[in-house]
Amino acid sequence: MKFSNISGVLTDIEGTTSSVNFVYEVLFPYFRNNMDRLKEMTADPQVQAAFKKTVELARELEGKTLKSVDEILATLHRWSEEDRKITPLKTLQGILWQEGYNSGELQGHVYADVAPALKQWHDRTIQLAVFSSGSVAAQKLIFGHSISGDLTTYFSVYFDTETGGKRDKETYSAIAEQMHLKCQNILFLSDIVEELEAAQSAGMQTVQLVRVGTKPNWERTVSDFSEIEINQ
Repeated sequence: MKFSNISGVLTDIEGTTSSVNFVYEVLFPYFRNNMDRLKEMTADPQVQAAFKKTVELARELEGKTLKSVDEILATLHRWSEEDRKITPLKTLQGILWQEGYNSGELQGHVYADVAPALKQWHDRTIQLAVFSSGSVAAQKLIFGHSISGDLTTYFSVYFDTETGGKRDKETYSAIAEQMHLKCQNILFLSDIVEELEAAQSAGMQTVQLVRVGTKPNWERTVSDFSEIEINQ
């Protein structure tokens, strides 16, 4: 499928570059099984800030007052099981995943078609960026310790929910501004229609990745990265 006047590619991760099953069957269980390690990291400023934000959000979203580390961890465990897109949860997941990647217990999944396409686009000086609900730290881990090697050198910038919601038009406009490109010159890759709709409404070109388990329900679809033909 051909796309013209493209200067940048913005890609989702889950269901796009990587298997959703990897996230739900490997990464999430790893986080839940190792949460007690966070009790030993309470002096870490990132952990402290994430715990504080968790307390604030529990009060704001659920009307609950968390008074202990155990209560904080129990709330985070539940939010993880519910797959809540909550920033402190993503931050803490990233911290534990980094330990797993560094130790070799974890290795990031990417589909075989991804690395060759990224290399080709990067070599053609097309700016590459990531936008995922997972934290920027987690994004760098999955690509930096992937089964295809270190792919982080291909990406110039990463975006997570700190930038905005993945289904909000304004988020994609903000991303384009930070990439120093016009929306119409960016191709957004995702498996989720609501994200594609938001990106398209901001002016981006879009294509749906139809991996195993995804139903084609967008006007432009491909089954893998090799089917994407970019003209600058």
